[in-house]
Amino acid sequence: MGTQRSLDDFGGDGGPPAPPAGPRRRVRPDGFPEVWRTEEGFVVHPYLRPAVVRALPFQLDLARIGIEEDLLVVLPTGLGKTVIAALVTAELLRRRDGKVLVLAPTRPLVQQHADSFRSWLVPMRTARFTGTVRRPVREGTWGDADLVFATPEIVQNDLAAGRYDLTDTLLIVFDEGHHAVGKYVYVPIAERYRAERPDGGRVLALTASPGGKIERIEEVVAALGVQRVEARSREDPGVAEYVHPIDVDYVWVDLPPAARAIRDDLDAAAFAVARKLQKMGFLRKKPIASLSVKDLIALRAEIFARPGPMVRRFGPLFHQLVLLHLHHAAERLETQGLAPFVQYLDRVGAKPKPSRGDLAFLRLPEVVRGRATAETALAQAHTPSHPKLDAVIDLVRAVLARAEGRPVRILVFAQYRDTIVSIQEALERHGWSVGRFVGQATRDADDRGMSQKEQGQVLAGFRAGRFPILVASSVAEEGLDVPDVDLVVFFESVPSEIRAIQRRGRTGRSSLGRVAVLLTRETRDVQYQAAEIRRERAMRRIVRGLSAASRAAAGAAGGEAAAAPAAGRRRRPPAPRG
Repeated sequence: MGTQRSLDDFGGDGGPPAPPAGPRRRVRPDGFPEVWRTEEGFVVHPYLRPAVVRALPFQLDLARIGIEEDLLVVLPTGLGKTVIAALVTAELLRRRDGKVLVLAPTRPLVQQHADSFRSWLVPMRTARFTGTVRRPVREGTWGDADLVFATPEIVQNDLAAGRYDLTDTLLIVFDEGHHAVGKYVYVPIAERYRAERPDGGRVLALTASPGGKIERIEEVVAALGVQRVEARSREDPGVAEYVHPIDVDYVWVDLPPAARAIRDDLDAAAFAVARKLQKMGFLRKKPIASLSVKDLIALRAEIFARPGPMVRRFGPLFHQLVLLHLHHAAERLETQGLAPFVQYLDRVGAKPKPSRGDLAFLRLPEVVRGRATAETALAQAHTPSHPKLDAVIDLVRAVLARAEGRPVRILVFAQYRDTIVSIQEALERHGWSVGRFVGQATRDADDRGMSQKEQGQVLAGFRAGRFPILVASSVAEEGLDVPDVDLVVFFESVPSEIRAIQRRGRTGRSSLGRVAVLLTRETRDVQYQAAEIRRERAMRRIVRGLSAASRAAAGAAGGEAAAAPAAGRRRRPPAPRG
């Protein structure tokens, strides 16, 4: 087995700024026979900075395919998907005049890609398009740029307004390409590119997790218009020697007696409401105990789809809302704690115009008793909202004790902002410095969002080691350039294989990775974790199948091309029979 090498440091110091805008035509140097050379472990190319991009064989192989074919790359987080995009960009821009468009779902990701490309490629004209639809922020112009980094909403609005087109775009990079489903903006942009792309224009989509169902993955592939799918895992030959393993530990806790009593009451109330819906002709396909949030949301659409006057829908819709509230309340209680449970009740009651269903939910005897029980328990000294909080403290203490003076980074993921506040307060009571990282939306004065500038400052502080612990929402899951961390903590299991893979990818980049998943026995945590494992296994099986099929198709096409000249040759007539 080869020596493990770090993938953490792909970039340099950024180098000099890009030159000012000028004529569109560039001097294009000659290429190498094999596209690029490798010297002393680094890639050599006319458009790459010297001794900056490490020569990792699997990246170079995928980049060669991306130069010649539209490609979806499925590669675990931390293995340099962005480097592959930079390699393809360098060669396509060397070959001809045009531009490259790099799309990413969030503004921090756009900035991160712009910084990375600037550190890897020789100086080029760049533009950055981000911001809201109402007030976009643009740095540079489309016409003068070789490289454009943008959020997809800005580009789609500009295309619709006729501000520019994609006729000179040599490559579109769809980062986090698994978003290309349904009504997401990647879908119409890819469709527009298929109509306007120049000869030799390419699509390169990047993802660590395209989904656990064949229908979803096929939808992504069709929406992006790619024919080639290439997947690599950490265990594959040619990859394993360049990565570090990730150890996943499951930390089990028990639901305290007060929470169990509340949970039992909520389950009884939910069963009674579900039985009423069954008598109305709904919820007959699955056992009541197996109903999920997705089932209850789909129930609303089913109610509206039933024929008959609207007045007949009021009763089922009323019970559907009450049942959905009961499910949300029980989930917060089981997976987050007593305080998030009470906070959920408070938020329902604080609506400016609560509906009949909202008020009926809050007035249920089981909910009223549950609130009283939770508030009594929380008022007692030394009673944590959830035993997971003590588990987080024990994990943090153990990592810090092993640090022996070196900088430590710990990343804690939590589903809900109320829980993030509880975790932050619990850790700070032990004297540890803790950062908070959440999205930009502000729900109320107690749940303030973070601006892009604030998010950048928090990440910079975490990278610099100003605080060893960062508690984050799902905003930090996808692609953000957080440094390699000593420990990633899942405060709760997540049923989504996409989100679980993204979370784990924050560790194991330059050293052994550690992940701790906190699970509460006999709760939804267990169900969600089983679902995530099942979906991730299915995703790997499906992606490997698609990858093998597209590789075989490419080989067959190559064989047909090679045989084409022979098809035009004069052949001998068949020998006479008999």
